[in-house]
Amino acid sequence: MTRTGRFEKVSLPQFMADVKKIYGFKYTDEEIEKAWDDLKLPRRATSGSAGYDFYAPFPFTLTPGETITIPTGIRAKINPGWWLGCFPRSGLGFKYRLRLENTVGIIDSDFFQSDNEGHIFARLTYDKPDGNPPLSIQRGGAYMQAIFIPHGITYDDDATETRNGGFGSTDKK
Repeated sequence: MTRTGRFEKVSLPQFMADVKKIYGFKYTDEEIEKAWDDLKLPRRATSGSAGYDFYAPFPFTLTPGETITIPTGIRAKINPGWWLGCFPRSGLGFKYRLRLENTVGIIDSDFFQSDNEGHIFARLTYDKPDGNPPLSIQRGGAYMQAIFIPHGITYDDDATETRNGGFGSTDKK
């Protein structure tokens, strides 16, 4: 296996700003700081696991058709030539049709140095019809997995720009 990346927490000020941006005043500064202190870095459950589980910084419950945005508090340092693919955990996708809004989250190797510290967000939708039971994830519960994946470039690739931003930032040049 190739070691190609490392997970880190974003800074507390970045996490606090992003949680407030998403959730408004749902959580106090003390609750946000406690969540940041308790954040678990993504990890594999077994030596044969491909995916690194992400853990919820706050509990959440979704009813069928609902969507939630989660500031994970995590960033990933990724070697050039690799990217990080984010997916719902297999069991949650199978049982609840939990899905990421963009189907697959693509975290590029240069996102780590972005102006938001490379803070990874997840937007999940519980995509089952009404009448199904709610999906609840406790604080610290795994809800998403990420896999380091190699990629190539064309022989005539001449990209030299650098990233500064998240969603949609690379097409603004």
